[in-house]
Amino acid sequence: MRAAHRTITPAPVTWKIGLSLALTLAILLAPRLAAALPSFAAQTNQPCAACHVGAFGPQLKPFGRDFKLYGYTATDGKPHFPPIAATAIASFTHTASDQPGGAAPGFRANNNAAPDEASIYYAGRISESIGAFIEGNYDGVSRKISLGKTDIRLARDATLFEQEFVLGLTVNNTPTVSDLWNSTPAWGFPYNASKLAPTPLAAVLSDGDIDGHTIGLGGYGLWNETIYAEFALYQPVGRDLRNTLGENPYAQVNRISGAIPYWRLALQHEAGQHAFQIGTYGLRAAIWPNGDQSAGRTDTFTDIALDANWQWIADPKSVVSDMISAHATFIHETAALDASRILVGSRGTNKLDVMRADVSYSFAATWTPTVQVFHSQGTRDAAYWATPNGRGNSTGAVFELAWVPFGKPDSWSDRFNVRLAAQYVAYTEFDGSTRGAARNNALYLSIWSALRF
Repeated sequence: MRAAHRTITPAPVTWKIGLSLALTLAILLAPRLAAALPSFAAQTNQPCAACHVGAFGPQLKPFGRDFKLYGYTATDGKPHFPPIAATAIASFTHTASDQPGGAAPGFRANNNAAPDEASIYYAGRISESIGAFIEGNYDGVSRKISLGKTDIRLARDATLFEQEFVLGLTVNNTPTVSDLWNSTPAWGFPYNASKLAPTPLAAVLSDGDIDGHTIGLGGYGLWNETIYAEFALYQPVGRDLRNTLGENPYAQVNRISGAIPYWRLALQHEAGQHAFQIGTYGLRAAIWPNGDQSAGRTDTFTDIALDANWQWIADPKSVVSDMISAHATFIHETAALDASRILVGSRGTNKLDVMRADVSYSFAATWTPTVQVFHSQGTRDAAYWATPNGRGNSTGAVFELAWVPFGKPDSWSDRFNVRLAAQYVAYTEFDGSTRGAARNNALYLSIWSALRF
């Protein structure tokens, strides 16, 4: 289960729930309203199921990976309106135990309905070789408007050693968002999760603490459809830009010091019904903990990960074929806590290992059950983890059933899609304790709609 440290500000929720549900209903009832994102489907004249497992993103099939590799520029050759799309997620969360003081400011201790988020996108071709995925996001729980995941690409064909070589540049705001597979943190399962359920305190840096706080420039290449490499450097955004992008520049959250290098290397192979990938990725970042520079030193985090993916498509010629998808990742983080040792008395060095593995079976690109197991284990450090026994270990599983009625060649519309999902998160260990871990279990029901204009 992915987790990240989040700061939630108070917000009344009644009008936001109504807004999100109204947007969802408006989309459902709109005429000639299929894809996540539908603007991509319109540009390529392909249904959502051509690119996405289960006919809804973000999990990609081979055609979807190629579309992203080439910078979102593939087209049917016809003129199209600017590729603008919108999504909205509304949900209900029930936790095994009430959360004292409420699940979040403005929410009840249990049984919360919420407008998780609403987003608008520019998603598609800009020119023959340049395309973009740009998200403007409204968080209905924290009542925050911000720039969401953003990836602007330039891609070209070349040759190297008489083999095809795709070269590209990417400007984006989140390490791993540029990746073509689904085991990296930015796009990994679960693809949406409750913001009102308990989550473990311990999380590796690449799992979200620096999302949207940086801007990066990177280069990537795929040689002979087999070897993929990417390298990028990220810089923290300045205070004025953070304010413009929706972040409180004075909030006491972790602040980045200096550049963050990110690397990615992978081998992939497609053969008939099967697609395989194995690779590594990682980053290194210096952080002022909670923005506090009084120690005169930073904490330095190094994340090194391994990942593997496998897809099996029963009938590669059919976009609605049954298929199996499996993803796994292992992230090892080493933290040199030069600042935290002075500020809070933590150890000088901590380590945290995170493992996640999931498998899904998509029936006719409509019903997709998924199971994930996850485990995190770190150095005992009461001052740093702030858990009762000083450990950040957590173990559990996620069970999900998703239903996507549209997004297929025979769907009644090419402008709209919707994903309904029931998800259950079960813990056997939570924040270092097995006793009472199940009190953090949560049922999450969601409706995720997408519309192109």
